[in-house]
Amino acid sequence: MTLAPTSSPRTLLTGIVAEPARRGACPTLYAPMQTGDGLLARVRVARARLTPADLAAIAKMADQHGNGLIEITARGNLQVRGLRPDTAPAFAEAVAALLPVETGLTIDISPIAGDDPEELADPRPLADAIGRGAAGMAERLGPKVSVVIDGGGQICLATLKADIHLRAQPRIGWAVTLGGGKPQHMDDEGAVTTALAALGALAAIGPEARATDLFPVRDKVSGPASSAASRVLVRWRSSLDLAQGHSRAIALPFGAARSAEIIALCDAAMASKVTRIRLAPEHILLLDNAPDALIAQAAELGFITRADDPRNRISACIGSGGCASGHIAARELAVQLAPRLPTGQTLHVSGCSKGCAHPHAADLTLVGQTDGIGLVFAGRAGDTPSKLLDAAALSAGAVPFQGGR
Repeated sequence: MTLAPTSSPRTLLTGIVAEPARRGACPTLYAPMQTGDGLLARVRVARARLTPADLAAIAKMADQHGNGLIEITARGNLQVRGLRPDTAPAFAEAVAALLPVETGLTIDISPIAGDDPEELADPRPLADAIGRGAAGMAERLGPKVSVVIDGGGQICLATLKADIHLRAQPRIGWAVTLGGGKPQHMDDEGAVTTALAALGALAAIGPEARATDLFPVRDKVSGPASSAASRVLVRWRSSLDLAQGHSRAIALPFGAARSAEIIALCDAAMASKVTRIRLAPEHILLLDNAPDALIAQAAELGFITRADDPRNRISACIGSGGCASGHIAARELAVQLAPRLPTGQTLHVSGCSKGCAHPHAADLTLVGQTDGIGLVFAGRAGDTPSKLLDAAALSAGAVPFQGGR
């Protein structure tokens, strides 16, 4: 794509205002985060692609070095829980010896980039160029600073939050958005130059800066309104076309699975001659050229394999079982409530008011509190609850899914 830019790369960087605010860190493979169930390590698998044997090996490491709980995050990252100070270094060393992992600036692209016949542009060259250009800034950029490069196609990355968002456009190159500002259109070179200039500006401010700090509020524009349902798996496609073959989607319920389930899935995948697994947003694993029999086995193991599975419309954090802030066992409660969730409605079960599993609004949000479980209608975990219930009331069917307040 060699279209001339319709906006100068520097145009987006006028009106810089240094107003950094404190924000938390993200776990990495080499710097795991302390949680209620031990240390949490995030593994950024290179290009989000690995073999079934590799994933099975990581699951075995999760048993050996952690508590055996594995997560695929909403952004498609792999996480292992329950590590200890004496086991985390060995886990990191073993993973790094097994397969390539990404470090430094987070750059998200589609897991089927380059293999997607529907994509408008291959985002990998831009990701490589931005990654190389930003390598020297890593120590000065905040851990949450990220870039999303959406080449279009079958996997939409529009809802992934990022400081810098590049989205391929038909015939006009890339729409580049910085910090929620107005999108500007430019070619490949302009998009890379703009992204690196913005990253340089953030690095100059320091690790606390985010792209929202670069522009005055008057330059911000809000995106189109979205229903709560549009934030979950309404984009689920059970099979994605590839340039050669197809890829079948399954999901981890509420983003988590035990190591034994992952190992059994990988063993079945290898028996079915599947050679590649891709980690995808919305807690999804993509199994390249998987036969129907393998998908049936995945369902038997407890994975989500259908678009109409109500667990697709439920978000739940680990809750009190693995987070010091959690007041309720969120995932266990979500399992209990899933069969009762009406078609089309969304549910968020949050261990506390932070709402880590789902920062957006849901039709109903249950929030763990010191004095009970708060009910929030058409809102977020941090909103004021309309009423309080206790666990016994929930078990008795007191959740007003269909709007009774």
